[in-house]
Amino acid sequence: MQFKDYYKILGVNPDASSKEIKTAYRKLARKYHPDVSDHHEAEDRFKEVAEAYEALKNTEKRAEYDEIRQYGAHGQSFEPPPGWQPSGATDSYSTQGSDFSEFFASIFGKHAAPNGQQHYYRGTRSEQGASLRGQDIETDLPIFLEDTLTEGSKTISYQLGRVEKSLKVKIPPGVSDGERIRLKGQGALGIGGAPNGDLYLRIRLVPHPLFDVEGHNLIMALPLSPWEAALGTKVELPTLSGKIQLTVPPNSQSGQRLRIKGRGLIKKGSGAGDLFAVLKVVMPDSYDESSKQLWQQLAEKAAFDPRAEWRK
Repeated sequence: MQFKDYYKILGVNPDASSKEIKTAYRKLARKYHPDVSDHHEAEDRFKEVAEAYEALKNTEKRAEYDEIRQYGAHGQSFEPPPGWQPSGATDSYSTQGSDFSEFFASIFGKHAAPNGQQHYYRGTRSEQGASLRGQDIETDLPIFLEDTLTEGSKTISYQLGRVEKSLKVKIPPGVSDGERIRLKGQGALGIGGAPNGDLYLRIRLVPHPLFDVEGHNLIMALPLSPWEAALGTKVELPTLSGKIQLTVPPNSQSGQRLRIKGRGLIKKGSGAGDLFAVLKVVMPDSYDESSKQLWQQLAEKAAFDPRAEWRK
């Protein structure tokens, strides 16, 4: 089988931090999402990036991958070392119907692949015993956060044996990560007159470059200069539904949260979550001598001790 260099796929160094890996994944997942990318291999690249992140986001999986990486990092083909046993399972792994590669399976075993990356099949035998209900199929449907705000439709393709089927599916507003949409009768054909199986689409929200998701709320970092935090300012803040003007009050603290009501994800039924801007004071990368003198004057005039609590 072919060796996969997950660090190279994400474009990060092998000593990259967890934050760097997550940031790289977010950018690439959005870049190669089949709905927006015109890259001729967008879907394959999207799956490859998701697989790389699944292997590297978890400390234990990453350590296991780093251990095995020395056996295949310098060649195109890969075979696990003698006696290698995937930690994720003790039985064999079948890649049929899975979005993860044989290489991933050879390292982590079948139980390591998340449910969100497997096609799941099941069939039910009828009481007569001579017919068999068609298999249910479960597969992922990646969508952007923006797409959850209003009702929309997507064309999906999936494999039924050797036949590829396409369907146009309505996506209701307010869908959440991991939620399943059932399409009755769109699974495999029944045998002996039994009904067809169903198709289940499992919603997978594509990571956004700016926003983290907490339930129906969105969290974003808002970088501020020291003087903006001290004096207060107005910033043009991006949201999923457009830019807004946000007032940052004077004497704001790093880590402080500003709540923007109703700018989160849609809740089914009514309402929406909130957007929280987490303030992050950022120092300039460099400054000249005159700026340094101004900082020195401020330090002398302010008479401020940020560690006064330590001496109480």
